[in-house]
Amino acid sequence: ICLAPFAKNPLSITLKGITNDDTAQSVDNLRTVTLPMLRHFGIEQGLELRITKRGCRPEGGGEVVFQCPVVKALKPINLTTEGKVRRVRGVAYGAKVSPQLPNRVVDSARSLLNKVLPDTYVYTDHFKGPRAGDSSGYGVALVAETVNGCLYGAEAAGEAGQNPEDVGLAVAKLLIQEVSHGGCVDSSNQSLVLLFMALCPEDISRVRLGKLTPYTVSFLRLLRDVLGVVFKLKADEESHTVLLSCLGIGFRNIAKGIA
Repeated sequence: ICLAPFAKNPLSITLKGITNDDTAQSVDNLRTVTLPMLRHFGIEQGLELRITKRGCRPEGGGEVVFQCPVVKALKPINLTTEGKVRRVRGVAYGAKVSPQLPNRVVDSARSLLNKVLPDTYVYTDHFKGPRAGDSSGYGVALVAETVNGCLYGAEAAGEAGQNPEDVGLAVAKLLIQEVSHGGCVDSSNQSLVLLFMALCPEDISRVRLGKLTPYTVSFLRLLRDVLGVVFKLKADEESHTVLLSCLGIGFRNIAKGIA
């Protein structure tokens, strides 16, 4: 995702392996939260992540098709007002398990979310046969969308022997926690937004973030050391958020210019 927009030609690649795992962002989170966020930087037409096979741990066997257009340069952003959450959407998936498992996850998640937001819809995506990959598993990915188009994601994969109701409830609580942190970007995508801000044209980009993760703090130091980009941070005591701004280095896709 970091490199594809700066290739010579639009990218279309099939990736195989584990699609859902608690150790990294799942394909569902990337598809519903990360990719839509890239449109703020001008990466829009032809951007897609399509799931053709689920791949649960440990054996995986999943398959996704990632397509990304190329751009000559990114667009500076000004994401400073998140707005109120207007709806929650999500998917509860199952592979080589009873269809009742993802249904129970949905019921549990909605039992909490409907108390705070009526517009909540989580659909089930049950895979079987060759499209279910090489291991059985289930889980859920939720996304909250604000009136200004900001997205917050939360997800979890069910462990062996874990109660599906516990999975759904835990992810619902995680989503509420993400929203409560505020900001225009959720915690899992903070570093990617900061990277693209640093690569933007020589203009000021601004973004409001919630609580900075330890990884984000380390990543800010890395951007300073490698790209020479120093972010200005201004804490907002009232909303408990941080306003970050920087001057982009003016990175351009030379390959696209030659083509």
